[in-house]
Amino acid sequence: MTERKISLPAYKLAYAFSFIVILSLIRGIIFSYEIGVAMEAPMAILAMVFCADTYTQEITSKRSEIHRLCSMKRRLSSIGMRMVVQEIALFALSAIGYGMFYVFQHPQSLYKAGQSTESELQMFFIFLVAMVVTLWFWGILSNLLACLFRNMWAGIGCGIALWLVTNSTWGEKVLDNWNLFSYAFRNVMDSQDFGWLYGKVLCLLLCVLMTLLMPKIIKKRG
Repeated sequence: MTERKISLPAYKLAYAFSFIVILSLIRGIIFSYEIGVAMEAPMAILAMVFCADTYTQEITSKRSEIHRLCSMKRRLSSIGMRMVVQEIALFALSAIGYGMFYVFQHPQSLYKAGQSTESELQMFFIFLVAMVVTLWFWGILSNLLACLFRNMWAGIGCGIALWLVTNSTWGEKVLDNWNLFSYAFRNVMDSQDFGWLYGKVLCLLLCVLMTLLMPKIIKKRG
């Protein structure tokens, strides 16, 4: 409960919920398959902003000296719990945002028109799976960089630089299925094409690597 209160203050939930409401209102779509494409990249930015202060708030609030008195295991457990709480909140907001596109924009279904092999339920399930990886990757990336530079804005800034490179025409053409946003660039007309999973597997491997690096960075940067 303590970690939840620290990592999920009211203002965070307020701006995150406002973000998905505004996104579902202003990001125009025509077909339902576009919902996932419209949400993945913006939700990655939200994850970076949302999670960047997971540990640096200890520094800005001048609690870091007290936090250092705890064992490394307890410090890492605290950070890990905060990340889990935040990721669950972001995942729930993603699911809510997906539904809001239907409420506000009433997109057409290619599946009902016989032009796609993915049903609405299949698309939603695939979206949720992809978002688990996307949110985890960009959230832990911004937190790791913020810990490294001891500044949340540095963590967000470096993360956005990578976001701009991968979420681009260049990233789509050069990285192809290995793109960090491979879900957004997948072939929606063929549900049997799972090549986009390569990019998500790469994200998972990088998440594991960043998780292993976290203890060393916390120990050195405090």
